[in-house]
Amino acid sequence: MQLLAYILFYPILYLVSKLPFRLLYIFSDFVYLIVYYIVGYRKKAVRDNLKLTFPHLSEKERRVIEKKSFKHLCDMFLETIKTMSISVKEIEKRFVINNLQTYLDLENKNKSIALMCAHYASYEWVISMNSKISFEGYAIYKPINNTYFDRLIKKIRSRFKAHLIGIKETAATIEKNTANQIKGLYGFASDQSPLVRPNVYWSKFMGIEVPVYTGAESLSKRFDMNMVFLKVRKLKRGYYEADIEILSENVHEIPDFQITELFLRKVEQQILEAPEFYMWTHKRWKHRGKNKITG
Repeated sequence: MQLLAYILFYPILYLVSKLPFRLLYIFSDFVYLIVYYIVGYRKKAVRDNLKLTFPHLSEKERRVIEKKSFKHLCDMFLETIKTMSISVKEIEKRFVINNLQTYLDLENKNKSIALMCAHYASYEWVISMNSKISFEGYAIYKPINNTYFDRLIKKIRSRFKAHLIGIKETAATIEKNTANQIKGLYGFASDQSPLVRPNVYWSKFMGIEVPVYTGAESLSKRFDMNMVFLKVRKLKRGYYEADIEILSENVHEIPDFQITELFLRKVEQQILEAPEFYMWTHKRWKHRGKNKITG
């Protein structure tokens, strides 16, 4: 069944990727109408998340954010498909890093780098960065259940010299690269909800106490990596800009979880500036303080 689904959908995806951007966004408007008004994809989750994190807003104000967020979600979904055929020149024009030199200066420190970002604006087109760096680029991701589509995603990323590694493979990959003296840039989207375990770290995110991923920080300390945050903004449809902000150049001098806390505050700032570009469909607040497990 996995192969059949791939055979049926791959030609459609490829044809969509070939659409000029003007037609791509017309198609995105059509997809939005279906996703939002007919299918209602995770609409309840989005409304619950917005009500939880923006209780001071009226229902009408939250509904405006909700609709804008779904429009952005459809845009980004189709932009991801567009990555199948977009040229390096085109993606670099549409995803601009304002202060790339800040990152390049860190490469000269001769230490691998952990890049933290959120599911905000365009986290997919961060791969355009790989054409301008010297280190090997790795993105930590959750593998797709369909092995054929998972292989396709990896193939697409490889066009931009990006390697995808599953969450469970991350530590082993970094350890192997370190042993072979391969310097890497490792991308962590650390704003999702981890499994609730007795030793999980809890913190407030958008005012709500939730379990937090600390893998980027702990791996950076284990392998002595520098850490940066990528702040992304959506300028208009199909155009983004980003700034690199240094989180730490000496992780061993920073108390445990302080870098993670700094990351959370930076993500909150992004969301408050323009909440419509955050991925509210994620059930980020499904575990809250009352769900804590003690050892």
